[in-house]
Amino acid sequence: MSGIRNRVQLIGRLGAKPEINQFESGKVKASIRLATNESYKNAKGEKVEETIWHNVVAWDKAASILEKYADKGSEIGIVGKLSNRSYEDKDGNKKYITEVIADEILLLGEKPNSGN
Repeated sequence: MSGIRNRVQLIGRLGAKPEINQFESGKVKASIRLATNESYKNAKGEKVEETIWHNVVAWDKAASILEKYADKGSEIGIVGKLSNRSYEDKDGNKKYITEVIADEILLLGEKPNSGN
């Protein structure tokens, strides 16, 4: 059972080109916003489409894959775990962030703007 604790699987599209940071230690970090879509019927029986945005962070090999092959609109699948962190903004207010830390990246479909 421990293998399924804190596991996240998402398939969605990138909202923008991955933001890449290279550190002096050689580590590479990619930050992306991933949109997933849901549809359901409300109390009136009307179909409702909802887009949910997820903050995703990938490191090293997964980050390099995103940097090289992903762009705005790319459809990808990720497997990872949820992570929570907090920080203080410039005004001293505490901010909380929930992110998905991607362990695996799966590129789906063609790269946007590939001309095909």
